[in-house]
Amino acid sequence: MSFKIISTSDETNSSPTLPIPPLAPGPVQDTRHRGLHDLRISVTDRCNFRCPYCMPRSVFDESYRFLPHEELLTFEEIVRVAKLFHTHGTEKIRLTGGEPLLRHGIETLVEMLATALPKADLTLTTNGSLLKAKARALKAAGLNRVTVSLDSLDDATFRAMNDANFPAARVLEAIDEAAAAGLAPVKINMVVKRGINDAHVIDMARHFKGSGHIVRFIEYMDVGATNGWRMDDVVPSAEIVRRIREVFPAEPANPNYTGEVAKRWRYLDGTGEFGVISSVTEAFCSSCTRARLSTDGTLYTCLFAQKGYALKPLLREGKSDEEISNAIASIWQHRADNYSEQRTADTARQRKVEMSYIGG
Repeated sequence: MSFKIISTSDETNSSPTLPIPPLAPGPVQDTRHRGLHDLRISVTDRCNFRCPYCMPRSVFDESYRFLPHEELLTFEEIVRVAKLFHTHGTEKIRLTGGEPLLRHGIETLVEMLATALPKADLTLTTNGSLLKAKARALKAAGLNRVTVSLDSLDDATFRAMNDANFPAARVLEAIDEAAAAGLAPVKINMVVKRGINDAHVIDMARHFKGSGHIVRFIEYMDVGATNGWRMDDVVPSAEIVRRIREVFPAEPANPNYTGEVAKRWRYLDGTGEFGVISSVTEAFCSSCTRARLSTDGTLYTCLFAQKGYALKPLLREGKSDEEISNAIASIWQHRADNYSEQRTADTARQRKVEMSYIGG
């Protein structure tokens, strides 16, 4: 049996294949001895925001063709794949998109995953626009925690960054509702872009300091090929940390688990913590344990991947759990990704899979 490799520029079905030898079940490691701890599952490629660093409106306009429903993995297929990943050591599952709360019946999927994998850490990342109405149902279905994207507390800046005229106040209401529902601590992701929202870093830290929630400041990354990334737009995490510590003294904290991408900083007065994600200036490829499953069932082993591996044909052509499990293990064992360690201006211009397709 062999396995189809899909390039981001494929126009035909002539892609190369990867041989799949028989493998024993159990935890797997890649060529750099990295385990398979995290699985991020994109449940839709659609979003109601048009954030320029992810889905710029100039590309994702009214004429853009999103995947038809029949091309999306079904809930049953998603659960089946998640269970197979779990046998290889996956302990954390995150539902992403696009905007995952746009997927009809998302609460049902959460319940199915929570029932099938009761010991897994089941989380979801959202832009918050639909979270207020769904938070309690998601918690009741078995969701453990939620991460909310919020790029500024300044309403004008936030509306400009989401390019959907959505107010920051409604995202803050959703965060409060999520916390009240028991989806806490809520993590808040802020993508920082120089000259756009970097002046609001301290305001963000101040607002959530002492709230029990955790803000993570994310360096603007060269995901995909449509966001017009430039190194000049990146605010290094070291600069972000310096700015915050000048106002709120803080010290480094140990990671919660091996492979955690955010570096943690604890406020010295005991009022919580913040984190920074430094994919550009402080590559963490050597400890990355994340796999990503796209909306249409393609497996990617890096956020900046130029190729993926088609799982959906295996699911829909009657392959056994053992065969699909072998495919997953073989893919991971061949993995050697280290894009952020090699990033240059030239690699940044390469055609890579879009973040809206596989989740951040």
